[in-house]
Amino acid sequence: MVVADLHVHTTNSDGELSLAEVPTAADLADLEAVAITDHDRPHPDLDEPVTEIDGVTVVHGIELRVEVSGDSVDARTPDGEDSSTNGGARNTDHGFRVDLLGYGLDPTEELLAECERIQRDRAERGGRIVERLESRLGVHLDVDPRPGLGRPHIARAVAQHPDLDYTVQSVFNELIGDGCPCYVARETPSFEQGRQLLGAACEIVGLAHPLRYGDPEAALALTADLDAVERWYPYERPVDPDGNLDVGPVERAIEQYDLLATGGSDAHGDTLGIAGLDREAWQEVRTTLDR
Repeated sequence: MVVADLHVHTTNSDGELSLAEVPTAADLADLEAVAITDHDRPHPDLDEPVTEIDGVTVVHGIELRVEVSGDSVDARTPDGEDSSTNGGARNTDHGFRVDLLGYGLDPTEELLAECERIQRDRAERGGRIVERLESRLGVHLDVDPRPGLGRPHIARAVAQHPDLDYTVQSVFNELIGDGCPCYVARETPSFEQGRQLLGAACEIVGLAHPLRYGDPEAALALTADLDAVERWYPYERPVDPDGNLDVGPVERAIEQYDLLATGGSDAHGDTLGIAGLDREAWQEVRTTLDR
């Protein structure tokens, strides 16, 4: 039974729930705890690493995308694109990108400065994507470039436009996914920089959704320098050619590097608890957070 969902996004990034709405959603899923892990920014209304809101334990967290250098490592997704509305990672000319999850966040000045830089880049990038879409589709999109803006916001605006016939996923697949005509790349910190920044600001730093990357073993090798890995996650596509989800590599990494096992729904909507930790696993994480 899932009692803790440690991967939840709010309106502070590209989620649909406000922080005030999270406890109700948690109660509906019979959760005791959630972690707010907004993309590339702390939540401004969480002043403590761990707090309680309306009877629900709320862990202040963050999800930070980082660049792993190394031309010799091929971590492409199976279709070569980062087209999922739930994020992911893609290969670049110099390596690949992964997402780090920090838990028990008490932001340092250095992390805040980097997040501010990332948010400026997000706003500028979002504006350029919107300009390309409006030019290509011949419509006006009601999207303002702003901190926290992500491609899911833009995809929803396209899907909701009365003169267009797109779903959110088809917007990614055809227009704004990696390599698509309206895609614009953004700058990300290096893995080493991200690990250092999160390590100074968080009690736990882990690798998000390791089986979403095209080469899970290459991604999992990074956990040698981390504290945790996301063991439970609602994967939306087969991880291997036979359509099987083999969590063996994750479990081996947990044993080899003595990692905490975390997990969550990667919730961007209002449904929580699709994946997460049982009571025993949550207690291990909570004990570490309380150090």
